[in-house]
Amino acid sequence: MLQIWDVNWYLDVEQCPCDVHFVEWLEANSVQAKTIFHFGTGGHHHIGLANHAKGCPNDILGITASPQEFDAFVKLAIEHAELSRHYQVLFGDIYLLNPKLLPHIDIATLFHLCEFRGDSQDAYGGLTDEGVLDTTLQTMPKGGIVSIFTGSFAGDKATDIAMSAVAAGKLERLADYKSLQFYEKLS
Repeated sequence: MLQIWDVNWYLDVEQCPCDVHFVEWLEANSVQAKTIFHFGTGGHHHIGLANHAKGCPNDILGITASPQEFDAFVKLAIEHAELSRHYQVLFGDIYLLNPKLLPHIDIATLFHLCEFRGDSQDAYGGLTDEGVLDTTLQTMPKGGIVSIFTGSFAGDKATDIAMSAVAAGKLERLADYKSLQFYEKLS
């Protein structure tokens, strides 16, 4: 049975500011015309809604394993049809990513890497956290950007995985922005 996240995560900037910090980073760096893959939309869908409010400068594909968060997206898409032209959400387990089913990705937010992997994924052949990073990198061109959230309870593990990719010559560490680490794909 698919492992799900049986919660509708509301925006709680005190506990989890990653989505707010990412939107600020996009604006501070004038990021436009990029395809963004966003792991963990939250029921607030802050990144998609902020993009929409700014005139849709980027195209965003989110993924959630929360039926409630997905339902919240469906309601938003029904109420604001134009939102779904530049913001879509997949329902599924990120540990089942298939690069053949993903678009070309310029930027990936892997904010919740190492938070959800468990025995359930072993039962259905899910990727490891390292595999999620590697699969994401398969969809990116040289120069693609990966971001990790340092404030997560699993932030140290996610950083270790990213730094292993740095040591392997896959990524280069870039400057941090508030609670976020950024890495650039090297080849």
